[in-house]
Amino acid sequence: MTGIMPLLRDNKLRLTVLILLCLQNSIFTALRRYSQGILRETYSKHEVLLVGEVMKIVFSALMIYQSNSYNQSFRSHVLFLILRSKKMIMLSVIYGIMNILSYIALRNIGAGIFTICAQLKILSTAAFSTIMLGREYSWVKWRALSNLMVGVLLFSENIWNDNASFVFLSEKRNAIIGIVAVLTEVFLSGFASIYFEKVVKNSTLETWSIWERNFQLALGSFPLYFMFILGDNGGEAGFFRGWSFISFLLAMIGASGGLLVALSIKYGDSILKTLATTGSIVLSSTIDHFLMGGPLSPIMILAGIIVIISIVDYTFDPTPSLPTMLHKSSPTPSNDCDEEEKLLEVSRKL
Repeated sequence: MTGIMPLLRDNKLRLTVLILLCLQNSIFTALRRYSQGILRETYSKHEVLLVGEVMKIVFSALMIYQSNSYNQSFRSHVLFLILRSKKMIMLSVIYGIMNILSYIALRNIGAGIFTICAQLKILSTAAFSTIMLGREYSWVKWRALSNLMVGVLLFSENIWNDNASFVFLSEKRNAIIGIVAVLTEVFLSGFASIYFEKVVKNSTLETWSIWERNFQLALGSFPLYFMFILGDNGGEAGFFRGWSFISFLLAMIGASGGLLVALSIKYGDSILKTLATTGSIVLSSTIDHFLMGGPLSPIMILAGIIVIISIVDYTFDPTPSLPTMLHKSSPTPSNDCDEEEKLLEVSRKL
C-alpha cells in the first residue's frame, strides 16, 4: 500500500499536466484556425510567436524574482542567467532550423507525404529517450506509441488520402530534398525534446529552476523569430500590422504553452508532451467541426478513439520497471533468497 499511493499521486499529477497541455494546444490550434481561416486576419505568425516569447521572458523573470532563491541581486542573477544560457541557445537554434526545414519540405513535397513522415516524431522521441537517458520502455508502452502513430495517421486521412496532396505543382520541386528535409526535422525534433528534458532534469553541476530555463530558452528564441520577421518582410500586412484582440490572445496562449511544455517535462517526460500534443489534434479537430464546420468523418472518429486508448495505455501502464529493480543493488549471499522471492513475485504479476 505504501508503494501504491506515491504511484497514484504521480499518475494524477501527470494526467493533470497532460490535460492542461492538451487543452492549451487544442485551443491555440482552433483559435488560429478561426483567426486566419474564418476572419482572414493577415498578421505575421512569426510576430505572434515573438510576442509570446517576450511574455515568457517577463513572466519567467517575475517568477524568478518572487522565488528569491538566488544569492545575489536580482539584476546580477539575470545577467548570470544570460551569460550561462548557451545550452538553451543551442536548443533555440535547433528549433529555428526545424522551422526552416518544415518550410523547405512543404515547398518540395505535398501535405500528404509531409503529414505521414511527421508522425515519426513520436517514435524518434522515444528512441532518443532510450539512447540519451537510458530509459527502457515496456512492450505495453511501445505498443501504445505505435498505435498512437497509426491513430494519428488515420485521423489525418482527409489530408494524405487525396491525390492532390501528393502531386507536385511545379517541375522545380525536388521530392528527395523535401523528404530529406522532413526526416531531418523528425530527427531533430526527437533529439531536441530529449535534450531539453536532460538539461531541465540534470542537476549534477548546477541546479536551475524551471523558470530560469524558460527564461533562457525564450531569450534565445527572441532573435531567431525577429530574423524570421525580417526575412518575411513583416508578412502580408507589414511589420506589426493586422493585429487584433484574437492575435494578442493567441500570443498569450502560445506563451502559456511553452511554460506547460516545461512543466510536463519536469513532472513527466518528453513522451508525455508528445501524448498531449497528439491528443490535442483530436480535440482541436472536434472543436473545429462543431464550431467552424470542419471535417469529422467516421474514420476520424474511429482514429480518435484509437488515439485516446493509446494515451491511456501509455499513461497508466501497470508494468513494473523490472530493469530498475534488477540494477538497483547487487544481492549479497545473505539476501539471495529475498531477492529471488521478489523476482518471482514480479514475474507472477507480469
